[in-house]
Amino acid sequence: MDWEHILAPRMQRMNASEIRELLKLLDQPDIISFAGGIPDPALFPAKAFQDAFSSILSGGRQEQALQYSVSEGHMPLRRWIVEHMAQFGVACTVDNILITSGSQQALDYLGKLFLAPKDTALVTWPTYLGALGAFNAYEPVYDRLLPTSNRLPEDYRETAKAKGGAVKFAYCSVDFANPTGETLDGSARRDILRLAEELDIAVIEDAAYQSLRYDGEAHLPILALEIEQRGTIEDCRTIYCGSFSKTLAPGLRVGWVCAAKPVISRLVLIKQSSDLHTSTLNQMAIADVATACFDEQVAKAKAVYGARRDRMLQALETHMPEGVTWTRPEGGMFIWVTLPKHLDGTELLAKSIKAQKLAFVPGKAFYADGSGGNTLRLNFTRTDDSVIDEGIRRLGVVVRDVM
Repeated sequence: MDWEHILAPRMQRMNASEIRELLKLLDQPDIISFAGGIPDPALFPAKAFQDAFSSILSGGRQEQALQYSVSEGHMPLRRWIVEHMAQFGVACTVDNILITSGSQQALDYLGKLFLAPKDTALVTWPTYLGALGAFNAYEPVYDRLLPTSNRLPEDYRETAKAKGGAVKFAYCSVDFANPTGETLDGSARRDILRLAEELDIAVIEDAAYQSLRYDGEAHLPILALEIEQRGTIEDCRTIYCGSFSKTLAPGLRVGWVCAAKPVISRLVLIKQSSDLHTSTLNQMAIADVATACFDEQVAKAKAVYGARRDRMLQALETHMPEGVTWTRPEGGMFIWVTLPKHLDGTELLAKSIKAQKLAFVPGKAFYADGSGGNTLRLNFTRTDDSVIDEGIRRLGVVVRDVM
């Protein structure tokens, strides 16, 4: 059967993730990969999860763990998240929390909640590829979010109107952003909030990496700044998306949304019509492990990842030719490399894999307009020092060759 004639138009906006395709290279032992945004599995709290699953399935909670559950999420986990959010200035209750199957599901739900075809989503240039993938299905238009720009709100409105829709939200990752690793300071966060207020739109704050700060000054989340301003989360337009994937275990697919109750209640309706609820067993295990050792686990990850970041920055200084620049992230998982303008990251990747057995992510995929061809993203969290040194040496050879 020729399926094309019965597919919805939205399928034309949905393409294979370059990152997910590159992850297949991890199975090839001769490839050094800086491609995936993947935690080091050696750091997973495997024993803690083993104990948690054993306790849940043999200690009288097995019926609850294996049964259907409420769409909002496992209550003990939501209580833990409320306490966790309070540590960085977000005062909320369990009614402000929805558990999702990873923060990626949260982005998909928010796209479904806000976007009609031709509506405008404001995103940074570049931005998280997974966010573009989640939003693309709802056929939006993208406009450039410039946190420190003097661009007038009316310009955003008129541009969106000319495209046939309205501005609906500003999406941003403010701490150690994927892909650039950059962090917005307090002033830039307030600028985003001010723009959203003037446009009367939502702010989607992607906080997947917030716990992974290695140095520098911590800044309050946008949601915390808005609560300071308004006094209660119920009057806030910011929607905070969190995740346990970068701190505890990505394979269990547990994330959360923290927002005003009217937003949560509508997201619950979407979840009820989607997957009913996130895996109860996985939620219970995450709650047990987070209660037992979250801070300890984060501290261990920060020590290892921070050292690997330093090693990659040092290797870049040693091996990159003149004319290549890169970011110096205070946390997270990524370093963003900018090549001379005449070079193309996609072509460089093909040559790198063939000649040097080295993989990375070309930067073009992170731009809503397909620009940024002379950029690439490097992940430093999964490889040890010797592999980082050798991988960056190989990258330097390829870059010098094409230059």
